[in-house]
Amino acid sequence: MTMLSGSDFPSWLVGLAWASLAIAFGCAIAVAVDVYLRPQPMAVMNLVWPICALFGSVLWLGAYLAWGRAPRPAARAGGGHGDIPSGPLGMSKRPRTTSTSVFIGTSHCGAGCTLADLLVEWVLFGAPAVAVIGGMHWLFNVEMYAAWVIAYVAALAIGIGFQYFGIAPMNPRRGRAGNLRAAARADVLSLTAWQLGMYATMALAQLALLPAWLGGAAAVSTPVFWVIMQVAMLFGFATSFPVNWWLIRTGVKDPM
Repeated sequence: MTMLSGSDFPSWLVGLAWASLAIAFGCAIAVAVDVYLRPQPMAVMNLVWPICALFGSVLWLGAYLAWGRAPRPAARAGGGHGDIPSGPLGMSKRPRTTSTSVFIGTSHCGAGCTLADLLVEWVLFGAPAVAVIGGMHWLFNVEMYAAWVIAYVAALAIGIGFQYFGIAPMNPRRGRAGNLRAAARADVLSLTAWQLGMYATMALAQLALLPAWLGGAAAVSTPVFWVIMQVAMLFGFATSFPVNWWLIRTGVKDPM
C-alpha cells in the first residue's frame, strides 16, 4: 500500500488539517487547565475530558463546560462564592438527562480508545517491527490491520482500567475484584462498538477514498492522517452511543 507524505496532499487540505488539529489541541489544553483548577470528583475524568477534546475539539469543550465542569475546591467544601452549587459528587446541579449521562459514559469509554490509538500508532511509527505482535507478516500484509489488533487490545486494557477507576469510588462495597468484573462487563461491548465504528471509517478513508483520489493512504506522520483519526473517533462515538445507552438502561453500566 502506497503511503502518502505531506507533500502528496493539496496544500489547502494540509492547512485545514493543521488548523483542525491546532483547534482541538487548544481545546484539550483549555480543558486540562480547567480540570487542574477544578478537579473532578471522579479522578479519572480529569483525563477523560482533555483526551476526548483531542478528537471532539470545540464540541467536547462545550460539553465539558455544560455538563462536566466541577466547582472550585473551596466552593465544593462550602467556603467559596460565585460558583455553581454542587451536588452529591461535587458536580454542577444542572439537570443531567439520560442522554447526558450516556454522552459522558460514552466519552469515558472513548478516552481509553483514543489514548490506545495514539500510543500504538506512534509506537509503530517509531518501531515498525512491533507490528509483528499484531499479525504483520504472518497474519496480515498490511500494517494498518496489525495496528488495529494491537490498538484494540491496548484499548481494552486502558478502557477497563478507566472504567474501574470510574466505578470503584461509587461502589466501594463491591470490592476490587467485583468492580473489576463490573468494569469489564461495562466496557468490553461499548469499547468494541467504538472501535468498529472508528476502524470502519479509517478503512473507508485509507483504503478507498484517498487511494481513489490521490493514489495512496495517509502516513501516520502527516496531519491528514490525524484529522482522519479525529473524524473516525466521532464515528466511533456514534456507534458506541446506543450501546452505552442500552448498558446504562439495563444496569450493566453505572451512569456517570
